[in-house]
Amino acid sequence: LFSYINEEKLKNIKTYAHFISLLDNYEASTGVAETVTSEELNENRLFLDAIMETEVMKFTHKYLVKKGQSPSDPTQFKKQLFDIWFRLYHRDRSGGEDSCGFEHVFVGEAKYGREITGLHNWIQFYLQEKLGQVDYKGYKARDNKDSPDEDDHVLNLQFSWKGLVKPVGSSFIGVSPEFEVALFTIIFLTSTEKSTSVVVKVDEYVLELVVSRHGRSIGTSYPKLLSSNNRDL
Repeated sequence: LFSYINEEKLKNIKTYAHFISLLDNYEASTGVAETVTSEELNENRLFLDAIMETEVMKFTHKYLVKKGQSPSDPTQFKKQLFDIWFRLYHRDRSGGEDSCGFEHVFVGEAKYGREITGLHNWIQFYLQEKLGQVDYKGYKARDNKDSPDEDDHVLNLQFSWKGLVKPVGSSFIGVSPEFEVALFTIIFLTSTEKSTSVVVKVDEYVLELVVSRHGRSIGTSYPKLLSSNNRDL
C-alpha cells in the first residue's frame, strides 16, 4: 500500500514517536490476558502527555468541558482519556482482561485465531507491511482509481495480517494520532448509545464515523468511506 514514508520524520514528531512506542505492548490474540508492565504504563502516560500539548487536543478538551462531558482539570481529563483508551477489559469472556480500545483500534487483534479485528491505523499498517506481516489485497477510494495516491485520506481496505484475513477494513491515511484520539473521543463522550454512527462530509468525502462502546471504554472506532466526488462506493 505504501511506497514511501519518511519514517525518521515521523519519529521526530513527539506524538508519533510516543504512539509508535505503544504498538508493541499488546498480545494480539483475544482470550489471552494482557500483562501491563510499569514501563508500558509510563509509555501510556507519555503518549497522553504528548497529545495533550497539541492544539487539536486542547480544542477537544475545551469542547468537551463546554458540553459537560469532561472535567476541566487537565490531569482528570487525562485520566478520563486513559479509561476510554487504555483501561483493560474482557473482549473474549474465556480469558482474563485481554483488550482495550487502543489495542483494538490502533494495533489490531486476532479473534479465535481465525480473523483480524480492529487495526484501523495507517501507521501500524505501514510498520506491519514493512515487516512483511501485512499482505495488502485491495482498496476502495476516490474515483474508482486503480491505486490510491497522496490525495486519499480515507480508504476501505482488504488485507491479511499475520496470515489472518481482514475482509473489510478502513482507516484514515496520513492523519495524526492525536486527531484520531480527539475525533473518536468526542463521538464516544457525546453519545450514550452502544454503537454510534455519524455521517459527515469532509471536502469531497462522505464518511461514516463509527464508535462502539465497551462499558466506559471504546470497543471499536473507525471511519468508513461512503462516497467520494459525489459517487457512492
